[in-house]
Amino acid sequence: MCNLSIVPVRLEPSHQSEMVTQILFGELFEITEKADSWAKVRLVYDNYEGWVDSKQYMPLYNETFKKLTDFGSTITLDIVQILINETKGYMIPVVLGSSLPFVANNTFYIDDHKYSFDGHVRPSNEEVNGDKIVENAYLYLDAPYLWGGRSPFGIDCSGLIQMAFKLNGIKLPRDAHQQAAQGTDVNSLYEALPGDLAFFDNEEGNIVHTGIVLANNRIIHASGRVRVDTLDNEGIYNNKLKRYTHKLRILKRII
Repeated sequence: MCNLSIVPVRLEPSHQSEMVTQILFGELFEITEKADSWAKVRLVYDNYEGWVDSKQYMPLYNETFKKLTDFGSTITLDIVQILINETKGYMIPVVLGSSLPFVANNTFYIDDHKYSFDGHVRPSNEEVNGDKIVENAYLYLDAPYLWGGRSPFGIDCSGLIQMAFKLNGIKLPRDAHQQAAQGTDVNSLYEALPGDLAFFDNEEGNIVHTGIVLANNRIIHASGRVRVDTLDNEGIYNNKLKRYTHKLRILKRII
C-alpha cells in the first residue's frame, strides 16, 4: 500500500527514468518483480505497471491486502489534508483523491497502524452525474501539467479524467487511448452533455489528448495547466494563442 502522500511510478528502475504515473496514499498494488532497491508493481486500481522505490511503500499481510481490495476505499475530497498516524506519531499530507480504507468516525486501522483523519470524504450514497464530474474536474483548475501526474500539484490530461471520475466512484483506465475505448459513442458535439469525454489525435491518428466537455462549447483539460478552452467540431481553440491546439477525434459518454 502507498503510505506516503504521492509516490512516483517509473518506466525503469531508476530515479532518472520517466515517471509514468503516481500512486496516492491508500492505493494498493502487487509486486511482480524486484531489482536491487526497486520493485515492479501492478496497481490494483487500473492495472498500470511500473517501478517503485522499495523504500516508498508499506508491505501488507496477505489477509489485509485481500480485505482492502474487497472492501474498497473512501475517497478524500480536500485539495490537501492532514492524516495522522497515531501509532507512529507523525502526520501525512494527503491530496485530493487519496484512498482511506475502513473509515469509521474519522479513524481507521491498517494492520498494526491506527490513523485519524478529519477531512472531507465522498459520501458512499452520493449520486453520480455529468455535473458532478465537471464539478470535481474544476477542483484541479490551474494545476500545472505534469507527465504522469495525478494530483492538484501536477497532473496530465488522462490523469485529470481518471481522477475526476475516481472522485465520483467510477474507475477508468490510466491512459487516454485506453479511456477512449470506454463508454458509448456520442455522434456529434451538438449531442454532447457536460461530463462527456472528448478525445484528440495526432497526425498519425493516435489518441494523444483528452478533456471533459462543458456547457456552452467549452472543455476543461490539462495542457500546460488545467484550463478551460473553446471546443468545436474541429477541436480545441485556444483564445489566447488564437489557434487550434488539438484536433477532435471522438466523443464518449461514460455515465
